[in-house]
Amino acid sequence: MSDGSSSVELAARLRAEIERLAPGDRLPSSRELIRRHRVGPATVSQAIATLAAEGVVVTRPGSGTYVAARARRRAEVADTSWQTVTLADRSVDTRLLTDAGGPPPAGTIMLDGGYLHRSLQPGKILTAALARAARRPDAWDRAPAGGLAALRSVFATMAGDGVHADDILVTAGGQSALSMAFRAIAGPGDPVLVESPTYPGAIAAARAAGLRPVPVPMDADGLRPGLLADAFGMTRARLLYCQPTHHNPTGAVLAPPRRREIIDAARAAGAFVIEDDFARHLGHGTPVPPPLLADDRDGTVIYLTSLTKPAAPSLRIGALVARGPVMARLRAVRLVDDFFISRPLQETALELLSSPAWERHVRALAVALRERCGTLAAAVTRELPGWTLDRVPAGGLHLWVRLPHGADETAVAGTARQHGVAVSAGDRFFATELPAAYLRLSFAGAADRAELIEAVRRLASSGP
Repeated sequence: MSDGSSSVELAARLRAEIERLAPGDRLPSSRELIRRHRVGPATVSQAIATLAAEGVVVTRPGSGTYVAARARRRAEVADTSWQTVTLADRSVDTRLLTDAGGPPPAGTIMLDGGYLHRSLQPGKILTAALARAARRPDAWDRAPAGGLAALRSVFATMAGDGVHADDILVTAGGQSALSMAFRAIAGPGDPVLVESPTYPGAIAAARAAGLRPVPVPMDADGLRPGLLADAFGMTRARLLYCQPTHHNPTGAVLAPPRRREIIDAARAAGAFVIEDDFARHLGHGTPVPPPLLADDRDGTVIYLTSLTKPAAPSLRIGALVARGPVMARLRAVRLVDDFFISRPLQETALELLSSPAWERHVRALAVALRERCGTLAAAVTRELPGWTLDRVPAGGLHLWVRLPHGADETAVAGTARQHGVAVSAGDRFFATELPAAYLRLSFAGAADRAELIEAVRRLASSGP
């Protein structure tokens, strides 16, 4: 167990003990807490610091830690019912992004979510990068609204030939970039075309911006250009959101002949394409196709990438690539939203990407993801013959599995949870009706390959 999780548990235990003490009473010494709770000095220090920040205890150097005076409780609870009338129906629907069942119980194997397990994250490299960034004399100065020049240059190089630092806007991860782009380009009530199925966060962000997601079907080779042209014609949409490389959730890669067709269809409609290249660093060892951006000559494609998926959930750094007046619009939205992205985090990202250790991490991650993907796919095929796996992806973090005819994906996900496995029900990935019942299974969030095999065994024992 990590010091962080241990300190949370210790702080909870101490809160319970403090309830039985009076203000001014002295808590046991750090040495006594270490002995009594069988934890390390760092855990005790973190727990005490947490309680002090909450105002529960007061620390007196050289004397000890004491129970703080308890604040008087308010005599009555505020009546906030008026807010229901004022807010009316302007709600933000987060059901596609959160688990209705709440946090899974301890011991649950995580085949849900879209982040790397801690064992796959470059923890030591990130810690070293953060330490180096913190030592810079200007680390806490205000950052430029568009992002640090050096970091923009690195992202420009990653995006490919013809992209310059001035074409880059540093963002607070991929989801923030997506939300900014939707609001910058389209207005409330406008349609936005999306692949079907697609990333649930895109559907949620579009709806939060007041847009109407309109699905466009896919096949094994990705988005279907003919149907896309029809959708542009029928809806007059100004925006398409797509994931051409290792699509989430299906793992599909857009076929080379379709790349130009997709851009041409958007260009003919006077529309933008938001290319979400979340899996750029999540290949499984085979060459990752160049971005759709590489085929764009007219500023049609707005390119989005992020470091969060291949590094760690809290490295909320990404980039948007845009050319022409739309970049000015994006920069304006950034200025209104939050002025700029945290400079220490940008400096950390720059240190990370500039280190030879980053490329070593990406190569090692490719091997680990390929092995995990193969392990999970083989186990599903062996233990769950009624489930259909049409593709073993060559990149990304997930398998897309079709359930037997007549199955209810929500019920299957609920039963799986009862058996200690968290999975993603397929209905979250469709903007409208489902063509069949699906589950998305992540092979990146489990502790190791043995845990993936155990997860499938539990799924097989839980029923169809």
